Amino acid sequence: MSAALESLLDLLDLERIEQDIFRGTSRSAVVPRVFGGQVAAQALVAAGRTVPEDRGAHSLHAYFLRPGDPGAPIVYSVDRIRDGRSFTTRRVVAVQHGKPIFHLSASFQAHEEGMDHQAVMPSAPDPETLPTAAELLPRHAHRFSDPRIVDRLLEARAAVDLRYVDAPPFATAGEPREPRSQVWFRTNGKLADDPLLHVCMATYVSDMTLLDSVLLAHGRGGWAVGDVVGASLDHAMWFHRPFRADEWLLYDQESPSASGGRGLGQARIWTADGKLAITVIQEGLVRVPRD
Repeated sequence: MSAALESLLDLLDLERIEQDIFRGTSRSAVVPRVFGGQVAAQALVAAGRTVPEDRGAHSLHAYFLRPGDPGAPIVYSVDRIRDGRSFTTRRVVAVQHGKPIFHLSASFQAHEEGMDHQAVMPSAPDPETLPTAAELLPRHAHRFSDPRIVDRLLEARAAVDLRYVDAPPFATAGEPREPRSQVWFRTNGKLADDPLLHVCMATYVSDMTLLDSVLLAHGRGGWAVGDVVGASLDHAMWFHRPFRADEWLLYDQESPSASGGRGLGQARIWTADGKLAITVIQEGLVRVPRD
């Protein structure tokens, strides 16, 4: 296991400070606010720790309310909405400086058999043939608004091996393309067998690239290039089938719409052997800076 992955696992191991109240810290951020995937993953950890072990997360719906302060702890308060015979529902509010910054509702279900069908996995090259972040990012350092961004991005993503199938937005700024993007990802090291851990790790990664397809449609490079101001607004995930976040997962993303200063991204996450594991939808703030 890489040191970066150990650090991320420590970050997700929240401190219980009272019944149904947990406290978390933040890691250094690429931008001056808490990474949205971190808050979502920590909130899901908090919810999961109040749920019976035989129930796995099957969906989450969340809103990002305020930018998080990376220098301050985050308190997660869990509300036990319902404990049914098959389903358990939890609501989590993340608070900093006395104000809510994030709200999550999550549902958990005891395993049961049922009807089973899925879409066909799209084609994608073998992830091992694609450049790593350490190989890709330095090639495009000249495009970034600040050359130090390369090191900050590498540090922020060191726990995850994330590989772009096609050129990312920052590499093709000024060239509009089809609003579609694919990345392969897995953690940089093996994880324990706890299913909640793998779900939370996928939640963490899901906020990294989902709005790329919005940028591609307009030939924008994103915040790193300095031609877009953006932030996550809301986020939803459905966990369909078991998966491991320490094995290759294909994140197939597209954007059906952008309007009103907002862009919508939707995606499916597939296991390497073709199982549809997760569906993700997110809307984000996507503003073009004024001259």
